[in-house]
Amino acid sequence: SLSLSPLSLSQEDAAMAAEVLESLLKLVLLIGLIITVFGQAYSHLALDLYGGPLLSSGTGPVLLRWYSGYVLLLALNGVTECFVFAAMSKEEVDRYNLVMLALSVSFLCLSYLLTGWQGSVGFILANCLNMGLRIAHSLHYIHRYFLGSPWGPLRGLRPSPALLLCLALSAVLTRVSEAALCCDSGWLWHLAHVAVGAVCLLAVLVAVVLSETQLVLFIRTQLLSRYAKKDT
Repeated sequence: SLSLSPLSLSQEDAAMAAEVLESLLKLVLLIGLIITVFGQAYSHLALDLYGGPLLSSGTGPVLLRWYSGYVLLLALNGVTECFVFAAMSKEEVDRYNLVMLALSVSFLCLSYLLTGWQGSVGFILANCLNMGLRIAHSLHYIHRYFLGSPWGPLRGLRPSPALLLCLALSAVLTRVSEAALCCDSGWLWHLAHVAVGAVCLLAVLVAVVLSETQLVLFIRTQLLSRYAKKDT
């Protein structure tokens, strides 16, 4: 448990906690952004391949596109709330349970209103708003937790400009590819659409390796090395 301020911890423990939190935030943010970006252009094709026209001709692709954005919020909330619960004292956890109760009530109200307005999409949107509120609360706590210390793990939520540009270009190119090549044409056009996405994904991964060196180092030294030790 970290239920102390970082200034009360040893320099080594506080620095490690901040470094791991920053790297995990960056990792889940990038994974979530990739899923969100490519989910917009490949939801229709994925459902068509999985279930045929039964799934791809209705509201399925729209729902999957929205859900791909919800995955990003789920990932961020998982990491931020995990840290917050580890850092909170018992009294803070008790207060946070009241916050969660209020958020649950607000989610029920939002679900009722948005489902009546947008149907199934409204339910996903209500989940997104509820998750956004939980993330905002956790980020506020993390900001206060490290306030006055030399560490700022919330920098993990700022991808490099080069990576953001690459993701934006990928979003545009894959959507253009979907409009031109998918999904009522033949298999060759489907493969061409997949090839466009593969090239864009490769470009994004190259941008990650070149511009997010701290994250790459964290993955290599902390995550991959542990898996290698387990295998041996």
